[in-house]
Amino acid sequence: MAEQKPEPGNAVATNDLSALVILLLKGVIYQEADAGTWNSLLNLQARVRDYVTVLGLELVLDEAEGYTFLRSRPESEDDAAPKLPRLVARRPLSFTVSLLLALLRKKLAEFDASGGDTRLVLSRDEIVELVRVFLPESSNEAKLIDQIETHLNKIVELGFLRRLKPGTGQAAVFEVRRILKAFVDAQWLADFDARLAAYQAQLGATSGGAADE
Repeated sequence: MAEQKPEPGNAVATNDLSALVILLLKGVIYQEADAGTWNSLLNLQARVRDYVTVLGLELVLDEAEGYTFLRSRPESEDDAAPKLPRLVARRPLSFTVSLLLALLRKKLAEFDASGGDTRLVLSRDEIVELVRVFLPESSNEAKLIDQIETHLNKIVELGFLRRLKPGTGQAAVFEVRRILKAFVDAQWLADFDARLAAYQAQLGATSGGAADE
């Protein structure tokens, strides 16, 4: 009996599927960065969804914003269902990093409401001013900026900011990546706002006590 060979088109599709899943497991895919890969993903997204479901993952794809990534599927409430190991690790964030993400998300919402450009670009100094009011007063300005720079580097590493090349003599400049909207939703902001209000009240009480002394 003659051996049946796979049709060339199916082989290409299979190779594309494997390559797409590997890229997604490595991180976010942006339309602006690779239009060819993006178009392949749009054509094969149903098969990609089926494939990653077996791994306990789901595909998040936002055509309007031009990004896609994988995240763990919500755990089943069925106690008898087997628990799969997490392929996408959870990363605990410090308070200041969480604060910066919330402030950047709010800034992005305000920016979108203004109907201006599609890219929100902020200087390091603008971001420092956003967060300064929520931090304890510091007499060491250089130390404060260095600390915020460290947190900004962490956010760049997480993929929510992109460092741009500043002009001559300018401070660092960052683009707020729109994928932040997928991770910081209205409920997350509401929960964080409640915790932030409690923190500010505590901070105010501490400052007042220090002043009384």
